[in-house]
Amino acid sequence: MAVTEITNLEFGKMVQAAADKLKKNAEFINSLNVFPVPDGDTGTNMASSMASGAKYERNENSTAVGDLSAALAKGLLMGARGNSGVILSQIFRGFAKATAGLSKLSAQDFVDAYANGAKTAYKAVMKPTEGTILTVVRESAQVGINKVKETSDLTEIVHAIYEASDQALQKTPDLLPVLKEVGVVDSGGQGLVFVLQAFDEALSGRVDKSADYKPDQAEVDEMVNALDHQSVQGKLDPKDIKYTYCTQMLVRIGKGKQVTRKFDYDTFYNYLAKLGDSLLVINDDAVVRVHVHTEHPGKVLSWGQEFGDLQTIEIHNMVWQQEEIMEHDDEEDDSAATPVEKAKKEENVPETAVIAVASGDGIAKLLKSLGVTHIINGGQTMNPSTQDITDAINQSGAKQALVLPDNGNIFMTADQAAQVATIPTKVVHTKTIAQAMSALLEYNQEASITQNQQQMEANMTTVASGEVTHAIRDTKIDGREIRKDDYLGIVDGKIVEADPNLKDTAIKMVKQMLTDDSEIVTILVGQEGDSKTADEIKTAIGKVDDELDVQIYEGGQPVYPYLISVE
Repeated sequence: MAVTEITNLEFGKMVQAAADKLKKNAEFINSLNVFPVPDGDTGTNMASSMASGAKYERNENSTAVGDLSAALAKGLLMGARGNSGVILSQIFRGFAKATAGLSKLSAQDFVDAYANGAKTAYKAVMKPTEGTILTVVRESAQVGINKVKETSDLTEIVHAIYEASDQALQKTPDLLPVLKEVGVVDSGGQGLVFVLQAFDEALSGRVDKSADYKPDQAEVDEMVNALDHQSVQGKLDPKDIKYTYCTQMLVRIGKGKQVTRKFDYDTFYNYLAKLGDSLLVINDDAVVRVHVHTEHPGKVLSWGQEFGDLQTIEIHNMVWQQEEIMEHDDEEDDSAATPVEKAKKEENVPETAVIAVASGDGIAKLLKSLGVTHIINGGQTMNPSTQDITDAINQSGAKQALVLPDNGNIFMTADQAAQVATIPTKVVHTKTIAQAMSALLEYNQEASITQNQQQMEANMTTVASGEVTHAIRDTKIDGREIRKDDYLGIVDGKIVEADPNLKDTAIKMVKQMLTDDSEIVTILVGQEGDSKTADEIKTAIGKVDDELDVQIYEGGQPVYPYLISVE
């Protein structure tokens, strides 16, 4: 039976079906991991994100599909976990923008909205990588654009979009060599395919029994993030910084004396894109927030005034800041007190909340001893949502906040939380606990959050982060044969050792991490580790260089028996 429009009833069924489909197949999506380690969470993240979106959609009283789409997008954003969850939220953010004001959707409306979702998702990622969920959404959207020219039957159109998404997914290994080497498709892309399959089934009544999969573990997006979405701030020599000024503004749309243009996202965005990079534009009906690195901050501000008045402005000379960081890296802090000592003197809520994501009581205590004021329980396999991080920020009672994700897969979620928080917030893009510890040594309560972000991100690059865990399957990666149950030594996202013996793996990994400049080795003992083995690792390290300061702490972290850093 042909379907020519989507009403609130069809839309609600589609959304709920997608949430159910992702929940049912979360572990299968988790199994599509490049690294054969027990820390996969793409499926879990996408399922949790979609569940939040479906809840918001169900609780929306309006029967207009445009309003239901907006509720879905809001729920996805606040419930977004991990990079895959954030990207999924951006797809439906674009979908919602295109359906605003519509009571129901025609075939053309649906196709246009989905295509706008693809565009929005690409814009949300600073360095879009083909062979990921982005490829899947873009190619399937194009098929929808072509199909609607042939028919107005939404069952045919949505089915064509679903089939195209699966075809695009199967090509992801050809676009990302590491996927081909390991023999998996992109996990985030697989999640989107399940969403579209659910839409197809809900709209047409088709049911694919082959969608039942047996679970395994892990995920691809974490690896993709490690390769292609690393923060480079603080790693550059000042002369290598392309754009001098980090420029931010908040524009009240349609307000002010100099307004000459009606706000249009694409027009607004495209002009700014020509002025620099690291561009982020987020808006609702009332305001638009801008972040961009540019040589022409004046042009950025003038452009904003054409659409509304400027509520807040921040301009920082990144070259000067980087020069200051490098010049004073070895100088003593102008205050003798440590962040901990300062915190002890503060009887009230700190002016700056320093919020870190961590799992393990020992790690939480260690981070707090270095100046962290609030811990969000989470990390690998337990990524917090946008709502979790936003709540921690807003409920801190502080005037401003710094967030340390301590995991690359939490970057986009933390960035989203910083945008919607009610107090000024900056994200220090720490990918590991070791980076967090190193970054916190540069935290200065007297500095602004922007200065702290710069200094902390610069300092965290001086540490090498090692992780020891076990392989959950046979595989081959980077030319290395790995057997199930081998112990793996992973340094800054790359497997460098694989051995049946846990202690030997850790020792071999640390030896590769050491350089002539190494001074301190820190061993965090996890739930599956033990103090005796840690002491034996320490002894072995001492035989390599007896001048190294080796420190052992009970971390209590899951998944990784030992986290080892060298600086």
